[in-house]
Amino acid sequence: MEINLVRKNDKFNFEASNPAGQTVELDAKPEIGGEGKGFRPMEMLLVGLGGCSGIDIVNVLTKQKEPLKDVRINIKASRRNQEMPPIFETITIHFDLYGQLAEQKVQRAIALTFEKYCSVSNILERSATLKFTYTIHN
Repeated sequence: MEINLVRKNDKFNFEASNPAGQTVELDAKPEIGGEGKGFRPMEMLLVGLGGCSGIDIVNVLTKQKEPLKDVRINIKASRRNQEMPPIFETITIHFDLYGQLAEQKVQRAIALTFEKYCSVSNILERSATLKFTYTIHN
């Protein structure tokens, strides 16, 4: 795995790229001179968490032959602002799952995601409290 970052201006705007050529922009918060041209680095951690957990849940539900039509993920996080560096304190992940899904299979998919498969959640839960909720929309 390799990621390259290139500075795009004389401030804090960077473009990150992977070997496949996909890119994402990052920037600092406005209070220190960021210009809102990309995700902030801590936001990228949450993007990684959402992507990792979402991919794993879709994968598990697919293997369980559950008719998942769509999934939406909302993540809210608070930071330990009184500490330096201000790392995450709590992260709440909510999954809106669409389809005629068996609740027991959804619970199993989420448990497997956070207990076994999602590397990002495993890393983040070492310093923050992770909580998850879900709603099944039939």
